[in-house]
Amino acid sequence: IRAAESGKQVVVMVEIKARFDERANIVWARALERAGAHVAYGLLGLKTHSKCALVIRREAGGLRRYAHIGTGNYNSKTARIYTDLGLLTADRVLTGDVTDLFNVLTGVAKKDRYKELLVAPVSMRTGIVDLIEDEIERHKAHGDGRIIIKVNACVDPQMIRALYQASQAGVPIDLIVRGMCSLQPGVSGFSESIQVRSIVGRYLEHSRIFCFGQGQREQYYIGSADIMERNLDRRIEAMTPVKDAALQDQLRYVLEVMRRDDRRAWTLGEDGEWTRVETTLEGEPQTDTFEVLMDDATRRNEA
Repeated sequence: IRAAESGKQVVVMVEIKARFDERANIVWARALERAGAHVAYGLLGLKTHSKCALVIRREAGGLRRYAHIGTGNYNSKTARIYTDLGLLTADRVLTGDVTDLFNVLTGVAKKDRYKELLVAPVSMRTGIVDLIEDEIERHKAHGDGRIIIKVNACVDPQMIRALYQASQAGVPIDLIVRGMCSLQPGVSGFSESIQVRSIVGRYLEHSRIFCFGQGQREQYYIGSADIMERNLDRRIEAMTPVKDAALQDQLRYVLEVMRRDDRRAWTLGEDGEWTRVETTLEGEPQTDTFEVLMDDATRRNEA
């Protein structure tokens, strides 16, 4: 609103069908329109669930684009109680993809292919399946396939079948699923290389992280989608690759902490029952995901 009032061109995509936030979003949409912003309400039949922001600036060298692609809502209340991740980037390819996405959302253009962004419902499902199949082929050829996925839910039948196929090829798979999980891990000869755990504690785990490969081959993605039919087929979602080595290190560390958590973690058995992870022996240090990551964030902020 301040940008619009100061003469900047402002376009805002407001999703009215936002659970618990419908009234607030209508209020904000009207306030934005009064300030002179162009407000769009999305595409017919598709809920907009992606979390993206784009700033285009006229700088000394010409126009430059900056994009933010995240896992969480732009909501000051949930930002205090949800764990989320966001990528701020001036990468030309990614900012070009985000520009194309906003052109689609505002009705300026149609798009069925993006260069690096995985966008639902046009390219995300096939993109993730392709990444899983790449790990299957890699494991068959070299024995070093690897998949780690952190989401809020894992219930999509096609994706689960793809993960079962990867497990049957021997690919080690770690799933960190906060809530619903229809996949059965640890079944001999079927899904025995899959482990599923859930982290439940001080904050609501909300970030989505996808890691494919290991070593120099690791590929990381973060984004707004869970492994659910509604996310992949009936919503506008966006997942971005994270290509910077230092940022990949951060994502790798977050996943490592969660995989060794022995205070807030539960594991899913082949019988569908969740079991609390046994803590270490008394007197030995324990790993609490929330405490470890809060301490790390505090140290980075102080530095």
